[in-house]
Amino acid sequence: LASARELDIEKTFECGQCFRWNADADGIYRGVVRGYPARVWADAGDVYIRSAAPEALWRDYFDLGRDYAEISRGFAGGEYLDECVRFGQGIRILRQEPWEALCSFIISQCNNIKRIKGIVERLCAAYGGETCLDGQRFYTFPAAARLAALDEDGLAMLRCGYRAAYILTAARAVAGGELSLDALIDADYVQAK
Repeated sequence: LASARELDIEKTFECGQCFRWNADADGIYRGVVRGYPARVWADAGDVYIRSAAPEALWRDYFDLGRDYAEISRGFAGGEYLDECVRFGQGIRILRQEPWEALCSFIISQCNNIKRIKGIVERLCAAYGGETCLDGQRFYTFPAAARLAALDEDGLAMLRCGYRAAYILTAARAVAGGELSLDALIDADYVQAK
């Protein structure tokens, strides 16, 4: 995919912007993006991926068309900013599927990353589709319409507490067309708010 300097998978996957990537004991991350399961790992200074998804999907997801080094140069301006740029080197801003990102961040309210990941995985196992890679089972993120048909009792096994009502409200707004996540992508800040 890229050099490990350009894409630091540990920093990118563990910084709190996503909740579906999990590393095994060998440092190989497994996750699902837009229905495609994948394994991602770094070796000898490069990052590799195994997936049936087209390469263009991964280039977009990892925002590999954007020159982060050039953007970082714009932050020059003192010791503190220089330290921040060094610390953030290799973090890519993932271009996640909007419904999954919205739902995951509703789940993240007043929560820790381990618990968020557990709730999201239970949600996917219960209501997502099943897919496989190299004989390993993965679950896709459930569509908003799938969740919109549920009630709070249907989400009880997630153990997400008060967040269930917010998940259902968002799912119904997205599924019913009241909230267009695609329109938000191109909206400016004021329109989006």
